[in-house]
Amino acid sequence: MSHDPLATPCQASTLDTSVSPTGSLELLSQAEVERLRGIARGALYELFRRCALAVLNCDDTSDSAEEVYKRYPDFEIEIVQRTRGIKLQLRNAPACAFVDGAIISGIRDHLFAVLRDIVFVSSELYRPLEAVQGGDQDDATLHNFEAIRFDQSHTEGAEAIKSLVFHVLRNAGLLQPKVLPRLVVCWGGHAISREEYDYSKAVGYQLGLRGLDICTGCGPGAMKGPMKGATIGHAKQRIQGGRYIGISEPGIIAAESPNPIVNHLVVLPDIEKRLEAFARLGHGIIVFPGGVGTLEEILFLLGTLMDPANADVYVPVVFTEPAISRGYFSKVDAFLVSTLGERVRAYYQIVEDDPVQVARAMKSGVEKVARNRRRSRDAYYYNWLLNIPQGMKDPFEVTHASMSALKLTRDLPVEALAVNLRRAFSGIVAGNVKDKGVRLVRQFGPFELRGERAIMDAMDSLLRDFVADGRMKILREQYNPCYTVHPL
Repeated sequence: MSHDPLATPCQASTLDTSVSPTGSLELLSQAEVERLRGIARGALYELFRRCALAVLNCDDTSDSAEEVYKRYPDFEIEIVQRTRGIKLQLRNAPACAFVDGAIISGIRDHLFAVLRDIVFVSSELYRPLEAVQGGDQDDATLHNFEAIRFDQSHTEGAEAIKSLVFHVLRNAGLLQPKVLPRLVVCWGGHAISREEYDYSKAVGYQLGLRGLDICTGCGPGAMKGPMKGATIGHAKQRIQGGRYIGISEPGIIAAESPNPIVNHLVVLPDIEKRLEAFARLGHGIIVFPGGVGTLEEILFLLGTLMDPANADVYVPVVFTEPAISRGYFSKVDAFLVSTLGERVRAYYQIVEDDPVQVARAMKSGVEKVARNRRRSRDAYYYNWLLNIPQGMKDPFEVTHASMSALKLTRDLPVEALAVNLRRAFSGIVAGNVKDKGVRLVRQFGPFELRGERAIMDAMDSLLRDFVADGRMKILREQYNPCYTVHPL
């Protein structure tokens, strides 16, 4: 696992305190305050409590949401009304989020970003399903809420989700008009070696020197390294206002708590909308070595770009690794070709052990994106013209039945196969680190994946490599596969 020598892992010590907001939540009407306080009385409280705990549990070395919840079972958070706004009352909060009794400024920002996004989504865009048909309130996600402003059920559902993601990002202040493209999305694993972490940091440094900003999944490992490197590159170039954007979702945030470099955090309702936010917000994408979560992201991206409707949409994509990774992306490339076909290689390039070449390729690619957006009259700040297949947008509820029902055969159109492969890897992510998925595997055993032998063999080979290289969990010696692979 990558390790930051300056970080002090959270212990079980706790404290009680209150925290006042900064930014957009400083000035609120009485009606807005009452709406915020309503979260403590409704179905969203447990969701908010868990996400808040994940933010406060900074610099932790565990990627188990269940372990975090067990370590702080008495953590409570209350929204307190004041004449001029609100404050948060914390009880039994992780002490590592504080310095001499005062909350770290960046963690305070993250805490109120979580409140902002969960309340905005639930009050403006969704309503609880319990009001209609009853909901499982033990599942701390927004799957138990249905969209009320954006109808996702009819033929225009894709446009509705596109607008929903736009509204969440705009409410978070992430959309900047009249700014040339310069935001690079970096994907990669949280359970990586120190050498791979240092390499991601070196790439981030080269990106920062070229004035590029960073967007990641906001967690540790390859999500933190590029941000840390970019801060140095920006400082050397005297660039102020560098953007280090973290995009998360409720089901994953406890396993990948926001790293302290993130200065713009946004929490999307689910993994599918999180992936769409990456694709529409970023101007180029770099992928570092990772595990099943990284493969899920790759399959989402390539399945989208291979859609014929995106023939005129350009997104620069670079896969890169240090020499220590021992041909990680050659294995990924072989898997992609064996499942999605030879033409998949047209949508990415592989750069080995060369941060400067990666940064130059991305700088050139982002400049091409700017030219294409001007020509097509698409916005710089949000890729409206990108067509994301409906199957990539539809939330996938991970259960044993849904996993075994996935059709994984090459007689499917390549876009449909990519959707199902992404869902398969998404299910393994859930079984590895998401609280509900972990509980399902413990109760009913591993998920079963069934499909064409060639696909199953390729998947099994790749997954075995991930396990052998310790890419499934931070605590590598404790990993037990949450899946089984069955060729038909």
